[in-house]
Amino acid sequence: MRVSSGVRVLRHGDRRRRARRRRALWGGAEVLVTLGVLLMLLVVHQLWWTNREARRGAERQVEALEREWGTGGSGAGAGAGAGGGVVSPTDPASPSASSGDPGATGSRAPRRSYVPAAAPLRSQAYAVLTVPRLGLRVPVAEGVSKADVLDKGYVGHYRGTQQPGQAGNFALAGHRNTHGEPFRYLPRLRRGDDIEVETRTATYTYDVDQVLPQTSATDSGVVRPVPRSLVRPSYGYDAPGYYITLTTCTPEFTSRYRMAVWGKLVSVRPR
Repeated sequence: MRVSSGVRVLRHGDRRRRARRRRALWGGAEVLVTLGVLLMLLVVHQLWWTNREARRGAERQVEALEREWGTGGSGAGAGAGAGGGVVSPTDPASPSASSGDPGATGSRAPRRSYVPAAAPLRSQAYAVLTVPRLGLRVPVAEGVSKADVLDKGYVGHYRGTQQPGQAGNFALAGHRNTHGEPFRYLPRLRRGDDIEVETRTATYTYDVDQVLPQTSATDSGVVRPVPRSLVRPSYGYDAPGYYITLTTCTPEFTSRYRMAVWGKLVSVRPR
């Protein structure tokens, strides 16, 4: 049989190749859709579920600390924290406490600070951080381990820095995104804002004094006893005092840089 010119003959091999291409394209589309769904679920887990669970856990821990302090229960820990401790004879509420502490300034400056009897245990929650402007009330735990502290929605205390109310620098870290993200809105803090740290023995009030918007993740100067940035030395202090430092990652959803908020101790209120 003759085939007229200009008419294409479709062979079985062509049909098979086209069928294979269609199957490949369809299979590829299914894989992409599946990956998209998995990525969406991962995002939902990171941005919603971890926040929900961490916040609930942090709230329960705050309630547990308050119950323990309210009943005067004892345990292993710091005098400045949840484990029960001894108030120093130089307690600011003591009639024998001396006045004019050189490390504190302002009309509400404390006379003396409490001296912890022992360091808190690693990963132990022993204080509560309250920042009224941010509507934040979160536990403070010893250390900055992700698994044992930060990922629980807690704020972590840098080991080796001072405790609340002590001369030097009480330095803290917290997540800005995911896992409760307690420090997400840290950039909203302004000079003069209150930062409160509650312990078994007292409530320490610090006032925000300086904000370092961005520095290197390895800038260790921000948590030194006299905090000063090693990367941006125009930020920080020259004289000893009673400081608090709050650190977190910046910009949002990255861990490339760090920001720091510094405050000075202005009052100590015994429990």
